[in-house]
Amino acid sequence: MNMQSSQFTDNLRQWRKHRKMSQLDLALAAEVSQRHVSWLETGRSQPSREMVVKLSDAMDVPLRKRNSILNSAGYANLYADKDLSEPSMQRVAHILEDILSHHNPYPAFVLDRQWNIKMKSEAAGTLFEILGDPAQVWRDVGDTGELNIALLTVHPKGLRRFISNWQEVATPFMRRLKKEALESGDESMLRRYDQLKNHAGELIDSNDHSDLVPVLPLEIDLGGPVLNLCSVISTFGTAQDITANELRIETFYPADEPTRRYFRGLSDNDLCQEKVGI
Repeated sequence: MNMQSSQFTDNLRQWRKHRKMSQLDLALAAEVSQRHVSWLETGRSQPSREMVVKLSDAMDVPLRKRNSILNSAGYANLYADKDLSEPSMQRVAHILEDILSHHNPYPAFVLDRQWNIKMKSEAAGTLFEILGDPAQVWRDVGDTGELNIALLTVHPKGLRRFISNWQEVATPFMRRLKKEALESGDESMLRRYDQLKNHAGELIDSNDHSDLVPVLPLEIDLGGPVLNLCSVISTFGTAQDITANELRIETFYPADEPTRRYFRGLSDNDLCQEKVGI
């Protein structure tokens, strides 16, 4: 077995075990024989590019990691990783802009896999305004990288100090972050999760899930009005570009009439200011 074959067999075995699949499980999911999976893992058989993709699909390997598996089998990258600003991504960028625009007057964000904010709606600025100067807040939370909504949410000096139902929100949110980090098989995601976990502090994690609701409520206490929101996260389910595949759109909706009036009132006020040239 040459070095390249060894790298592929190691990758295949590691991802199969990471997904807690037996060779038979993988064979059934990929619709191949268990013997073929065994021979691929021992290097007795060499995979075609189509077989690498088929096995990756069966193990739900993230697109970002599939290129590495393809490379280890001797094949070139199959999945592009382009920035949203590149000309070939203009169609995706325009779709995202339309989604954000149509969601006004309620907040909406476009996020990458690390929960960094790539785009946001005009109304999204409302959530940041309650924190104070965004640049100062970002310095207070001790980060100099991209603006990250997960860090801003869990950090004691961020949005968390305004979330009146913190314990109700924090436990399922941290569960989601942990699940994403583990499933990604990415060390940077795991390190990010550890950082967020440290900021989140001790959480109440009950085994009683009888009171779970379909949509998690988020209560933001502004010292006067209490905004009751819920969020919906959407993704590009069939994207074949790494960037598009990893993007998510988080849209916030008012959970009661006072919150709806609050955001619509801000929007109406902005329109009035525009008309008088303020």
